[in-house]
Amino acid sequence: MSGSPAPGSPGRLCPTERGGTRSRRFDIYRKVPKDLTQPTYTGAFISILCCFFILFLFLSELTGFIATEIVNELYVDDPDKDSGGKIDVSLNISLPNLHCDLVGLDIQDEMGRHEVGHIDNSMKISINQGEGCRFEGKFTINKVPGNFHVSTHSATAQPQNPDMTHSIHKLAFGDTLQVHNVKGAFNALGGADKLSSNPLASHDYILKIVPTVYEDLSGRQRFSYQYTVANKEYVAYSHTGRIIPAIWFRYDLSPITVKYTERRQPFYRFITTICAIVGGTFTVAGIIDSCIFTASEAWKKIQIGKMS
Repeated sequence: MSGSPAPGSPGRLCPTERGGTRSRRFDIYRKVPKDLTQPTYTGAFISILCCFFILFLFLSELTGFIATEIVNELYVDDPDKDSGGKIDVSLNISLPNLHCDLVGLDIQDEMGRHEVGHIDNSMKISINQGEGCRFEGKFTINKVPGNFHVSTHSATAQPQNPDMTHSIHKLAFGDTLQVHNVKGAFNALGGADKLSSNPLASHDYILKIVPTVYEDLSGRQRFSYQYTVANKEYVAYSHTGRIIPAIWFRYDLSPITVKYTERRQPFYRFITTICAIVGGTFTVAGIIDSCIFTASEAWKKIQIGKMS
């Protein structure tokens, strides 16, 4: 008695097997049986080189992904609006031939400020066996053009021949930025040496202050100022004909702000680059290996033809 084949018998596929067959049609990564492939020494050599090349590029990309990138930009704005229109200044200067009793700091600007003998947050240290003075001070200036100068104007009795030879250790504005990847003129006058200049000469340092913002990966911002400097030396006389030298720092603010931002490569971009490296390397290596294999096979056929 004949009948229909049972499900799963060789004569008929069950629904599960038919579904699996249909699904396999969408496989774009079809496999080649091992007995149909042929390993070669050239292919092995290219494969090893390919692996080393991929490893090298992977480590290079990983280093770039871990490292922090500093991006800078320029824009016109006052970045530190919460400062109340003030800028912190730090000054450290040595006058080896002028007594501390004669040294003073004067501040004036276009807003009408005129302060002679500023003493707040300042310190005078005797040097050169009491013959000289080192002045260290921290003070604020308004965000308008002006000047501050080291002179003998605040002394009760003016010396006959004040010696204004000096060396500047530090002149900085705003917060101190200690970032290795940022090279800027935050202390452009640091190390300036005028010890061999005319003792009775006045010194003019003309500063152009540039607001600077540094933003780290967490979004925290620090505000500082870079500056460029030009200087001149001259002998100045008072209305009585006496020489009264001084060390002038005349400043003006730039409307351009420089911003440094820490950035790190996004993870998705890192993964995309790694996939491109692996896929591209294997594709190019496969093309090279195929060309070499095809050429070698053609050469073998030519040699066989000559022998026959």
